[in-house]
Amino acid sequence: VQVVESGGGLVQPGGSLRLSCVASGLTVSAYNTRWHRQPPGKEREFVAGISSGIGVTIYADSVKGRFTISRGAAVNTVYLQMNNLKPEDTAVYYCNWQRGNMDYWGKGTLVTVSS
Repeated sequence: VQVVESGGGLVQPGGSLRLSCVASGLTVSAYNTRWHRQPPGKEREFVAGISSGIGVTIYADSVKGRFTISRGAAVNTVYLQMNNLKPEDTAVYYCNWQRGNMDYWGKGTLVTVSS
C-alpha cells in the first residue's frame, strides 16, 4: 500500500493551492479519507475528511469556508482545495485512508504561506 501527497509549495497570503492524495495497493471504495496538518513546532491536527460511500464531508473550524475536500475522477485520488490561504496554514499536510483498524498514511507535502 502506498499513499502519496503532492501539490504543496510556497504561496502568498490570499492565494490558493490544490493538494492531491493518491492511494495505491488497496480497494479505496470502502475507505474514509482525511487530511491533517502539522504546523512547525506544533501537534498534528485534523483538517478535513470525506467518508466512503456517499462522501459526507467534515472540516475543522479553522478551515471552513476556505478549504474543500473532494474525490477525483479516479477513485483512488482525493483533493484538498485551499483558498484564501493564511500564514497560519503553513504546515506539512498529510492524508490518510482508514477502514476499521487499517490506516495508511503518506509522508506529507509542505505548504508555506508567506509574502
